[in-house]
Amino acid sequence: MPVLPTKLPNAGTTIFSLMSALAAQHGAVNLGQGFPDFDPDPALLRAVSDAMAAGHNQYPPMTGVPALRQSIAAKLNRLYGSAYDADTDITVTAGGTQGLLTALQCCVGTGDEVIIIEPAYDSYDPAIRLAGGVPVGVPMTADYRLDWPALEAAITPRTRALVLNTPHNPSGRVATAQDLARLAQLAEAHDLFVISDEVYEHMVFDGARHESVARHPGLRERSFLVSSFGKTFHVTGWKVGFVAAPPALSAAFRRLHQYTVFTVHTPTQHALATYLADPAPWQGLSDFYQAKRDAFRAALADTGLRLLPCEGTYFQTVDYAAVSELPELDFARWLTTEIGVAAIPLSGFYQRPQERRHVRFCFAKREETLALAAQRLKRLG
Repeated sequence: MPVLPTKLPNAGTTIFSLMSALAAQHGAVNLGQGFPDFDPDPALLRAVSDAMAAGHNQYPPMTGVPALRQSIAAKLNRLYGSAYDADTDITVTAGGTQGLLTALQCCVGTGDEVIIIEPAYDSYDPAIRLAGGVPVGVPMTADYRLDWPALEAAITPRTRALVLNTPHNPSGRVATAQDLARLAQLAEAHDLFVISDEVYEHMVFDGARHESVARHPGLRERSFLVSSFGKTFHVTGWKVGFVAAPPALSAAFRRLHQYTVFTVHTPTQHALATYLADPAPWQGLSDFYQAKRDAFRAALADTGLRLLPCEGTYFQTVDYAAVSELPELDFARWLTTEIGVAAIPLSGFYQRPQERRHVRFCFAKREETLALAAQRLKRLG
């Protein structure tokens, strides 16, 4: 047999798969992997069935069903005051991950450096390596803010792009308007592309506003904005998202997209186009998840876990230093097998793990799921 080549020699099973498998093995409440355990809106499910019954079962246009692209453009323009064109600027993708991968493929070449802000979602590093690039991890500050001196110091003549994620997974922090202004200055000064992962755009709490690259003209012109219907409408298994970018960037993106997945599930696209006619589901998402966040935080108040700020997403990071001296992965395994609650160690989000004792819980769960997890976690008090 010939030897199989690999572009990812150090890649193994993701921490999410490992912890979910461990949770299933031990009957633990799985607050690790980020997916809801409740059903989406029945109206959305009916819309998919209606689309199939109406005959929308063959290939759609490569860039996405026109009605869906028009709905996306109208939504972005309404939210951020930025005129994306449905025909030239919007491409429907097989989830946010494919959008990120393809965006990196079309703007990163062999040897190019790409800055990722750590802790960073685990698909960024391999996506950059598959493009022939070199991921450069820059840790956030101790309280999970963007470390601007460190980011500026990391830029070299080989730096090609920066991956932004706001609201941020796993920390739950959100970028501020000042952060976006500073990023715009940095990107312009060093002629960088920005890949902006905004899949949690509708989960920002306490009256704050999501600061998208679409709000900033200077960033919009050099950015690939990536979002996900799976996150917004509780259908992560559907793997449907989109990328918005100005015409030149979208043209480059589409040249690769057509040979990567070509297109995305037709009836689902038609259903989403119909469903987006009513803005209420995504407009109420921040309040929906803030209520879950507040209830979960209140339930953990006397567990011995120190709750870190959660400004957005559906993730709560905690410091367990008062409970255990175990390293993060060992603690996460112990928590799953002995306490019966699965979490994700933040060490899985770094190239070089930091000296912290932090794990991440997902609170996109039913009330009874969160109550059971909290009851078990009270044993840590």
